[in-house]
Amino acid sequence: ADLTRVSSVRLPEEPPCPEVPAGHRPVFLLDAATGLEDRLLRAWLGRCPGMSDARVFNLAPSRIRRRSRRTDLALGEALSADGANWLVPLRVVWMPSERFGRRTVSWIDVIKLGDPRDPRWLRDYLIVAFFPDRVRIVVAAGASGEDLARRHKESGEHANRLDFVTRQAWLALDRAEREERGNRYKIPRFVAEDIINGPRFQERVIEIGRERGLESSRALSRARRYLAEIAATHSPFLIDLIANLIHWVIRQGYGAIHYDRAFVRRIARLGSDYPVVFLPSHKSNLDRLSLQFMLWENDLPPNHTAGGINMNFFPIGPLVRRTGVFFIRRTFKDNDLYKYVVRTYIDYLIEKRFPLEWYMEGGRSRTGKLRPPRYGLLSWVADSYRRGKAEDVYLLPISIAYDQIQEVGAYVAEATGGSKEHESFSWAWKFSRNLRRRYGDIHIRFADPVSLAAEVEGADLEDENPIEVQKLAFEVMYRISMVTPITPTALLATVLLAANGEARDVAAIAEGCRMLVAYAERRDLPTTAPLPTDPDRVVAALGLMMEHRLLASVTADDSTVYWMDEEHKLRSSYYANTVVHFFVPRGLAEIAMSASDLDSFWTDIYDLRDLLKFEFFFADRDEFRKGLLSELTSEVPDWEERVAAGAGDQVELSPSTAGFAVLPLLEAYQVVADELASLKGPVDEKQFPAACLTRGRLYRLEGRTFSDQSVSQAVYGGALLLARNRGLTGDAPGVAERRAGFAQEVIRFREGAARLGGESPASRSVL
Repeated sequence: ADLTRVSSVRLPEEPPCPEVPAGHRPVFLLDAATGLEDRLLRAWLGRCPGMSDARVFNLAPSRIRRRSRRTDLALGEALSADGANWLVPLRVVWMPSERFGRRTVSWIDVIKLGDPRDPRWLRDYLIVAFFPDRVRIVVAAGASGEDLARRHKESGEHANRLDFVTRQAWLALDRAEREERGNRYKIPRFVAEDIINGPRFQERVIEIGRERGLESSRALSRARRYLAEIAATHSPFLIDLIANLIHWVIRQGYGAIHYDRAFVRRIARLGSDYPVVFLPSHKSNLDRLSLQFMLWENDLPPNHTAGGINMNFFPIGPLVRRTGVFFIRRTFKDNDLYKYVVRTYIDYLIEKRFPLEWYMEGGRSRTGKLRPPRYGLLSWVADSYRRGKAEDVYLLPISIAYDQIQEVGAYVAEATGGSKEHESFSWAWKFSRNLRRRYGDIHIRFADPVSLAAEVEGADLEDENPIEVQKLAFEVMYRISMVTPITPTALLATVLLAANGEARDVAAIAEGCRMLVAYAERRDLPTTAPLPTDPDRVVAALGLMMEHRLLASVTADDSTVYWMDEEHKLRSSYYANTVVHFFVPRGLAEIAMSASDLDSFWTDIYDLRDLLKFEFFFADRDEFRKGLLSELTSEVPDWEERVAAGAGDQVELSPSTAGFAVLPLLEAYQVVADELASLKGPVDEKQFPAACLTRGRLYRLEGRTFSDQSVSQAVYGGALLLARNRGLTGDAPGVAERRAGFAQEVIRFREGAARLGGESPASRSVL
């Protein structure tokens, strides 16, 4: 008797009774997982006036998916017999307790027997009796029987009409439920059903299977298995739990995540109309966690994030899959069926306007600079747009910067010949444990979104990687670079590396910081606030760098100097490289100033730009020239006249950047060019980086190079890409002469940069 009384109680917040269009008969579809939910819904209907002739049917419950719990078959008969039905889905929604202004799940709920949004074992009765404010009745938008029949026919699905209506009711209820719970739970519920039931999908799978000698049933079975391997399976319960865990983990080492909340609201508005693709830089394993928490904190849907299959290990894989990660194999070039399933999955997400996320760099940057983009997923998204899956797709370039990251030591080890540590549970545990120290803050910066429709209008996207997609990828990477902020660590690392790690006191370091900050302000470069320019802030920032083995100090007679050994310089160069692109164009101009005339100046500029095209994302040629002209003219108004008269080497720019921004790269390129020139045949690209590393160490010991950053396999990768692009890695006729010419080109520019930076480390100034 008590349970009956509880189930008929009037809830504090009940929705208004639904309105039914004239000429239609109300049909209520109850999505009830338990007997209590069924009684609560029917009791509410009994209080609605004018519903005495309404028919009520039970749907298969969406929350408890069992074969034994199916939609009432009588609904199918009612739909066939009378087309003037007005179908209204109903559901009971259970809310968590309110904590700090939010109704979200926390880890305390795990101890309290599970998800409070899915109460079991009399817990639901206790909530209704003692916490009725946590119970809501959700009424979805109604639809006519005729409209549902038409939509089912247009969909072309193989599912029967009753299953189609059930799924449409669930989807309508999900949309209504998000009004109560929030957009952070906007997740796909029926990916497998929607994709597998598509007739075009089945036809194409069978066709591919036939080409591979597979029977139809086996091809379809394999496609289902691939889809299960790939697709994310979101869980609202785990979305909340992992968000809380992320917050706890990040706060172990970081003070705050800084971002523009107004821009986030702009993203939310954009995402309500179009699919948005989040394309962040990739510096750390915390990148996705930081972005994921930011979205959750602002009530945005979780991204569908592409992850490598190497991350699908227990228990990390199953957990992150339930928060939005979908896994893709590293290589599947020869597996047409797998490739088609991935493409179809991307099509589905684009068509349903679910946000996507991946790292165009492919993997984390080992140098601090942005890596060359990979085009695969971007090509598929562009192809989805071309085939009409969306009116437009917006690409959102994002820079995620850190005051400090813990992976720098591992990156340096890899760059100097070590091997990459494989991902595992022990690896993840060690990563989390090592966060228990000061790392500063995290900075998320957004660039203006890129409209796919505007960028590829009229383009032919049939090729695997069309030129329009490549240009699009480079535009995204360029925008990421332009919003990457200069952090205190990057600023101080740049100043100390400009002196090649030689000892400097606080006053000299502060002066170098002031020079670079003044330059950044003149050019309106992005920075974190505040940057250290006064001695007190410089000392505090240097202290954090010392904690992370980026430099050392010596104190004598109440005077302290800071310096770097070889490992310090390699570690610190990672942070300097995150912002070095801001100083490179100026450095190129300094090197080219020694040209005999103005035409030769611009020829050298463009040759240098081409030489470093795999290291940096430059603006297009016209914009690059315009920006450089503006910068040089604002500082030295008559520089063009001096260069035209052959006196360009008398033009002085302050700060001088060629010595620290360009010279280390040119020294690394000299190592690669000389190693290429020494070879008699084609390049063995597996052995070549190790050979370059040996040569680089020899050059450094002999004093032929000044920079320790030039002894890095990670840097040699860009030079090898350039060599491959120029056809210098094969054994075509004349390749030996072209390799020698490449080496001479690098040496010429490298010598020019060395003169600007000083012929020896001891002769260099701070900047």
